[in-house]
Amino acid sequence: MGKVRYRPIPGPGRTGRIPGECMSKSSNEQAGFLAGIRVVELADELGEYCGRVLAGLGADVVKVEPVGGESTRSIGPFYQDVEGPDRSLHFWHYNLGKRSVVLDLDTGAGRADLARLLASSDVLLETRPRGYLAGVGFDARRLAELNPGLVHARITAFGDDGPWAHYSGSDLIHLALGGVMMNCGYDPEPDGHYDLPPVAPQMWQAYHITGEMMATSVMAALWHRDRTGEGQRVETSVHESVSKNTETDLPNWIFQRQTHRRQTCRHSLPTPGAPVLAATKDGRWMLPYNTYLPGRSTTWRATVDMLERHGMADDLADEKYEDGAYRNSLPARKHIAAVFGAFVGRFLNDREIWREGQRAGLPWAPIRRPEENLADEHWARRGTFVEIDHPEHGRGFTYVGAKWVCDEVPWNLGRRPPLLGEHTEEVLGSALEPQVRPETRAETGEPFALRGVRVLDLAWLLASAGAGRFFTALGAEVIKVEHSSRYDGMRFGTAFPPLGGRAERDAATGPIPNPQAPGPNRSGSFMEINSGKLGLSLNLKTPRGMEILKQLIARADVVIEGFSPGTMERMGLGYAQLRKINPSIVYVQQSGMGERGSYSTMRSYGPTAQAFSGLSDMSGLPEPFAPAGIGYSYLDWFGAYNMSTAMMAGLYRRQRTGEGCYIDASQVETGLYLTGTAILDHSANGRRWSRYGNRSPYKPAAPHGAYPAAGDDRWIAIGCFTQAQWESLAKVIGVLEDARFADLPGRLKHQDLLDRLVGEATAGWDAFELMETLQQNGVPAGVCQTAQDRYETDPQLRHLNWLVELDQTELGRWPVKELPVRFEKTPSHIGGLINRSGPNYGEDTDHVLGTLLGLDTAEIAALRADGVA
Repeated sequence: MGKVRYRPIPGPGRTGRIPGECMSKSSNEQAGFLAGIRVVELADELGEYCGRVLAGLGADVVKVEPVGGESTRSIGPFYQDVEGPDRSLHFWHYNLGKRSVVLDLDTGAGRADLARLLASSDVLLETRPRGYLAGVGFDARRLAELNPGLVHARITAFGDDGPWAHYSGSDLIHLALGGVMMNCGYDPEPDGHYDLPPVAPQMWQAYHITGEMMATSVMAALWHRDRTGEGQRVETSVHESVSKNTETDLPNWIFQRQTHRRQTCRHSLPTPGAPVLAATKDGRWMLPYNTYLPGRSTTWRATVDMLERHGMADDLADEKYEDGAYRNSLPARKHIAAVFGAFVGRFLNDREIWREGQRAGLPWAPIRRPEENLADEHWARRGTFVEIDHPEHGRGFTYVGAKWVCDEVPWNLGRRPPLLGEHTEEVLGSALEPQVRPETRAETGEPFALRGVRVLDLAWLLASAGAGRFFTALGAEVIKVEHSSRYDGMRFGTAFPPLGGRAERDAATGPIPNPQAPGPNRSGSFMEINSGKLGLSLNLKTPRGMEILKQLIARADVVIEGFSPGTMERMGLGYAQLRKINPSIVYVQQSGMGERGSYSTMRSYGPTAQAFSGLSDMSGLPEPFAPAGIGYSYLDWFGAYNMSTAMMAGLYRRQRTGEGCYIDASQVETGLYLTGTAILDHSANGRRWSRYGNRSPYKPAAPHGAYPAAGDDRWIAIGCFTQAQWESLAKVIGVLEDARFADLPGRLKHQDLLDRLVGEATAGWDAFELMETLQQNGVPAGVCQTAQDRYETDPQLRHLNWLVELDQTELGRWPVKELPVRFEKTPSHIGGLINRSGPNYGEDTDHVLGTLLGLDTAEIAALRADGVA
């Protein structure tokens, strides 16, 4: 094969290897966070996202495919809408940067080749059915014999054991059972009745969530392996990973017995909120957003001034609106939303009136389709999109490139997706030397993978502060720095346990109201997000506070922050200054838009980022319905995942090279990476993004959707991908025989009628009884579970011990979400080294200043008296 050209769509901070160039292990050692690491991938859609992330980080990912190719080569859309194993845009998107080897594991020769490959590799990433590997001669014992240092990363649908281990899953089924769908959809009728089903976010989000968690975990296992010579099995299930992704519905149920309700393109909440979606004059959509968090709104006067300049302020200049408490009342919020909606409706979409909102300090955003970001100067300056040449088609195609900007360690974008078996001879014909590593043990003998790592956490809210919790769970010491002059806003966010504690909650038979004035240590959400961290109060506005911070930086391995871009530079702590303090520091910054680029000063929260990236438009029923959006700050949680991946990548590279780095991450860029094939379909086929609701156009299935069950707002997701699944469904629910439904093409053609008939048949069933019956008959099905369902009755989550009980100093003992990944040799624990939930404000100040910096009690008391600590 000839050399293939790679062209970044202009922007600094991105380079890539020539796509047609052999990525042998020796050449791969030259660049990348995972330079020199080989990953053997035996995976379908459950694991391909993870493999793509590892390839982007510099690993040599060798995709081992069966004769005929991986099943994902048959998932659409296809280039020019012509099906073929080398024309699937789905396969292209999730396999960028990999090599393809075809092995027939039913033959001795194929098994021998796999054995040689595994013996010479670092990671096995696989998603095969239970018992498959053992059946072809690669059980756990054989893998350990072949390569004691191998990290075996396994992703399953529900886990390899437990009451649901035999269940069939799909993206839709997992988003239903994991609780995501019950947060996403449209407003109910005025009486509270939902006349539309919950809607799953589109484009394989269940597998994105799971794959990101596994990518971070693989690097943690490699970190441990490189220090000890010990490989291990690392496993997760899609069901558990997705169930831990929703934002506030679970803590609101756990702490206050409050049930969330779906709302159009805004957070699901226990009580109705004001609309935030507004239509432009030409029928496009904008998000004039303001956060639900108290104390985080912008200057009201600037908002009124903006509206008055256009003569659209209505009565908002009245003195009563100067009172924040009045503005936050539901009637006032609804009125303000109506004024905003009327204002937006006077402009065409191309007028981009959201920019005036941003100049007024409001986190407003357009509801973009993913491809509408391609022409944006900001992403060009960040090098977000790249063009990869496909010589077999005589042209290049545009891909979403890197997940962040890092000049020291560019993202690896050097190889176009492989043709089927393209590299079989190249890989098997090369010297596959067995891995030889010292069989040493860490002196401490502690089970935590990241024992000895110290993270200085200057992060805020969820998107950045949430990253540190993954490190505490793996044994790192994470020090959260904040000061009462500006608390982390999540301390006053949501999920406030009653003053009577767990006993009062357990005795409650209805929702427990919010307290009138919660203190800084009363939010259950904050404590869950910050589990296992140490709390340090430190006033960075004082010279002595800055001096102490610099001393901590000198003793840290990683610094993370979520300040507005430019804040660290203004504090005298930009990356150049950090390197002077600590030459090998790993510095990870995350903001809505990123430090580099023309949007760096824009205000953004999770919903803002989702609107910009295209994710909001990727959830909802087809037009003319409005986008339903994702009913929580999905990009806050995923931003935290992405940040933890960046931290782990930088830390792993530092362990091997002694060099630090600066990673500039953007929530919107993270979102663009999650838009599936939308960008590629636009580039390859000239097709704009269009919502498809709960249907499955690219992996054809019918019926495929969420159908009513008995009870108020009860729904069940069902997907029939095969004829056998359809026949089993029809037998169970008694759908009348109809020649139009005889085969899949007919069912796809008549989906509206089919959905109506299936819905009529399921409406009288108990959702859980129907799910169990269908699954026993081989039909993928899953109840659209609420937080209550997951917390109180889900037997698989209970089997997996998805929650652990942790003490919190003021709140008492409450359940906390454990890391959804199981480490065989280095078990995680979300309570971390200190076995505790989140810290009270400044709870560990004496410990940190005394133990780490050697200050005595008198010195610490003086710091408090001076307003420093």
